[in-house]
Amino acid sequence: QVQLVESGGGLVQPGGSLRLSCATSGFIFIISVIRWFRQAPGNQRELVARISTGGITNYAESVKGRFTISRDNAKNTAYLQMNSLKPEDTAVYSCNALINVNAYWGQGTQVTVSS
Repeated sequence: QVQLVESGGGLVQPGGSLRLSCATSGFIFIISVIRWFRQAPGNQRELVARISTGGITNYAESVKGRFTISRDNAKNTAYLQMNSLKPEDTAVYSCNALINVNAYWGQGTQVTVSS
């Protein structure tokens, strides 16, 4: 059974940091492309960051220089380090694992940036 479980969300002040984790099981993590998405109320889902099987990373312009995606293949876990958070980063963050044409999703974790 495929599972992706996000954790690490919460309430943080502007300028603060959070580290999201995506713990996975039920598939071969090392051959999956991992992506982090976010969706704020009333907005479309947005691709935030992506990491390939070889560790190549890509970011949305809005988070470049502030967010870092990484993966630990030994732990079947991916991470999203978020620094210098802004109120506009407030959203539900979800991780996605892509293997060929199959995509698997976690349930999401809420990130709220507010003073």
